[in-house]
Amino acid sequence: MMTSKNSCQLKYQNPFSLEYKVSQTLTIKATMPKYMALATMLAGLLLVGCQSAPVSEFADSNPYQTSTRPNDTRNLDKQEIARVRTSLAAQYIRKNELDTAQQQLEKAFAADSRYAPAYDMMGVLLQQEGSRINLQKADQYFKKAITLDKDFEQANNNYGVYLSQMKRYREAAEQFEIAGAALGYDGRIGALENLGRTYIQLGERDAAAKAFLRALDGNRNSIIAHIELVDLLLEQQRVPQAQRLYDETLVLVQGQGISPRLLLQGIKLAAVQNNITTRQQLAQQLLSAYPLSDEAKQLKTWLNNPEAPWK
Repeated sequence: MMTSKNSCQLKYQNPFSLEYKVSQTLTIKATMPKYMALATMLAGLLLVGCQSAPVSEFADSNPYQTSTRPNDTRNLDKQEIARVRTSLAAQYIRKNELDTAQQQLEKAFAADSRYAPAYDMMGVLLQQEGSRINLQKADQYFKKAITLDKDFEQANNNYGVYLSQMKRYREAAEQFEIAGAALGYDGRIGALENLGRTYIQLGERDAAAKAFLRALDGNRNSIIAHIELVDLLLEQQRVPQAQRLYDETLVLVQGQGISPRLLLQGIKLAAVQNNITTRQQLAQQLLSAYPLSDEAKQLKTWLNNPEAPWK
């Protein structure tokens, strides 16, 4: 997702199925210029930018991407107020103070009723709250943000995340494709990762692989694309390519610890290459470190019937 120098990570529940435990990052651009008028109006409110952390399989984060950029030059004073209010809302969402975030966004709308990031942020807030009524409302806020700013690719990505949560995967893929095709957009790689995972949900494995390869073309360090492609290549019995990507993944996650999914991938690769020593070592590590994981259950099932295909 976005990795701008001035960004704050907000954590949300992963909208994808439990099979896909790699999550991404919602980043809120929160650095603001100092305006005397706004300092008077918003005295006592201090906004502090955060350093973003790299997206990894092990970060419990989310695929949203939301900015507070100006979307035109109609009325910079009112728009700047809306931007500040939207940034404040982002910080309150981060702390799960949703009622206060709602109040800030209403003030943003009052200052500039056409400020697209405020509508996008409201969609994020309503989706975070998660009730049936608010999930229904969120749809219209995301659409409004996109309508107000056709080049606001972050809203396309966030709407795609929402649509994925609602299991409207075909519509989600359309939104991720828009964001993933926007050259120069900071969150483009994250959108392509989302696109690939959405195609997996749709059962379109070839399209998923193409999306992940596009992500790697844009950022060779995409851990999500590496991990997903290893599984897809193993399904196609393209073992040498899968092994190369797996080895690259281990380098990328060095120092972060190895997840159960990566351990199971290593076991599969060792098994198909008849590397008994490595397979046994990784199996012992998986069963010892993550005995209750889904991957450990899959391994136990396979060990009881080595001739059966992996599930």
